[in-house]
Amino acid sequence: METFKRTPLQLFNLPQHFVIPLFQRPYVWKEDEQWEPLWKDIRRVAELRISNPHLSPKHFLGAVVLQAHEAESTRLTTWNVIDGQQRLTTLQLLADATCAIFAQAGLSRYASQLEGLTHNAESFVEDDESPLKVRHLNNDHDAFLEVMTAEPPIDHSDLRHHESRIVHAHQYFTTAVTQWLGNPDTDSFATRAKELAGVLLDDLQLVTIELKASENSQEIFETLNARGTPLTAADLIRNFVFQRLEAEGGDTKKAYREDWPFEAKFWTKEVSVGRYFVSRSSLFFNQWLISRTGEEISPQSTFTRFKSYVELTAGHKMVDLLAVMKQQAALYETWTETSLRSDGNLGAVEMAFHRMNAAGIELLKPLTIWLYEPGRDLPQRVLDAVIGVTESWVIRRQLLRLTGSDLGRIVAEIILVNANVNAGDLVERVTGQLARLNVTSTYWPGDDEISMALKDEPVYRRYPRPRLRMFLEAIENNYRAETRQAQVVRSGLPIEHILPQKWQDNWPADTLEEQQDRQAHVHRLGNLTLLTAPLNSKVSNGPWSAKRDAMLKHNTISLTGRVVADTEGMAWGESLIDHRTDVLVETLLRVWPVPEGHKGQVVDPQTKAEDWVQLKHLIAAGLINPGDKLIATHRDFKGVEALVTSDGSIELDGRRFTAPSPAGHHLRKKTTNGWYFWAVADGRRLRDVRTQFQSRMTSTPDDTEP
Repeated sequence: METFKRTPLQLFNLPQHFVIPLFQRPYVWKEDEQWEPLWKDIRRVAELRISNPHLSPKHFLGAVVLQAHEAESTRLTTWNVIDGQQRLTTLQLLADATCAIFAQAGLSRYASQLEGLTHNAESFVEDDESPLKVRHLNNDHDAFLEVMTAEPPIDHSDLRHHESRIVHAHQYFTTAVTQWLGNPDTDSFATRAKELAGVLLDDLQLVTIELKASENSQEIFETLNARGTPLTAADLIRNFVFQRLEAEGGDTKKAYREDWPFEAKFWTKEVSVGRYFVSRSSLFFNQWLISRTGEEISPQSTFTRFKSYVELTAGHKMVDLLAVMKQQAALYETWTETSLRSDGNLGAVEMAFHRMNAAGIELLKPLTIWLYEPGRDLPQRVLDAVIGVTESWVIRRQLLRLTGSDLGRIVAEIILVNANVNAGDLVERVTGQLARLNVTSTYWPGDDEISMALKDEPVYRRYPRPRLRMFLEAIENNYRAETRQAQVVRSGLPIEHILPQKWQDNWPADTLEEQQDRQAHVHRLGNLTLLTAPLNSKVSNGPWSAKRDAMLKHNTISLTGRVVADTEGMAWGESLIDHRTDVLVETLLRVWPVPEGHKGQVVDPQTKAEDWVQLKHLIAAGLINPGDKLIATHRDFKGVEALVTSDGSIELDGRRFTAPSPAGHHLRKKTTNGWYFWAVADGRRLRDVRTQFQSRMTSTPDDTEP
């Protein structure tokens, strides 16, 4: 057995095979636990290379165990990956995604260097053999091969294995790298590309434990993965705190009994954060640290950052720091417990906690802890206003289903740059800081974009049910505030479709076009309401007259009451759904407002557009028309034409496709990015038309041509 410290270039430079054996578990790494922290570490090293060229920053990726075996080909060394397949697979996906971006931007030198990490040279590849250096023999084989050999630009949603975590990881890194690099036409793009390539080649480090074919790999594997329950961040912090107290001469028994609340049931409970669970105490310590340091801190780094904060930065004895933590933990517990109650009016903080719970996020809790830090003593109006502004920023992004992966950094920056701001200036400073954000990963969306996106969005299908209910609750509370009624109960009220999901029996439509239009309206915002109790299914699916009477008799929700009041003598249908959608969207925009004149402009509109724009939006904007021809641009299909239909589909070869990429895939029989593949009659690719649409959506009046 030999041990080496290697960079990716040193590990992958030779033509060779790294084989993931059949018995290895499948790929399990996730965005919030591994992909995002890894990308942030790599981005940090790249940014250090740019800002401090004299430094030589490195990032350690961990260890892998490889075992040599007799290769079938005499030309290629072959290794079995005994341990570390998750990090090797992730590194390959990141390198391949970055390589594709460089290739599209014309940076062939950097693209070729990265391709050398993932693909063997053609001269070393046998006929009908995969060129990939890492090969999965387990269930990940097909997904990994497909995404790693797809021709860029890749439409990940059109891949046969688009639901695979392997594909999700490749898509995540594609998006993250694209957004960080920025506009390909700028000098900063080339600089960032150069430094990122350098990091991926030379500044990541792996320890490789290399075994001979005759050595017992199972013993090594068991030693590295010894069974046991790992210590949590809260466990490590507790040990450190009381060791520190003892060293300071403090009464540790008294402190544990009176000043350490974190052994209570509330704090030991495991809570869901994204797709993993963590003790509430460990989560609080992470959020408390962010509030004290103004740094984004990954859950895995909570203890080490806590230790360095206490030793190097805090400037307080542990006994004094413990008193502050106890005070803030008591507030945190009160906010949390109050937000979980089903009735009673909530203040701004408790409501923010309730909405974060419904949305499945923890994002604003460090900011709230910071705002209520002992000694800060901000007026209540300032506290409520800052929470309202930041909540608007977060919720508006969720309405558009935009990523939240980079928002923690912004929250930390708000804390850092406003540490010494006067109370009278704080709201304006935070508002301005958020309004100036101008990249897709962090910007604050404006009214026009949300109105356009939600106009015909099937929200019932698009949002998780608790999040959708939270949006409807917010509208209901806005209505109730007009007459000073109590807030609606937060007990998981049923969401009712006014036009039933099963409408065919009692809500008939005559023509095929009318039937399609009716079905398209079923899940829109304007067709949804809250009820105090579910209607009998017979009534729910029955004719409008019976359903309207039932809603009138058995409901106290303003959302529903207004539907009943506004439809006296009218039949519920598509036009009323459209009108009510507009009304409800306007209410959402009032609940979560933006500064006057704010548009939500971004400098990377094409990336932003990819999140939600469809052909139907381009038709509605008048940029393309039903009946227009789409022309294939690929060299093998020059001149092939398809037709745009009135509902935003594409007709090709007697078939109808719902989006550009499936239509392209139909022709090429392989993964195709349809926005790049198809062009309109004047030669512009669909992606260029999409960019024009998004630019129009975010332009100010001064930017609009007469």
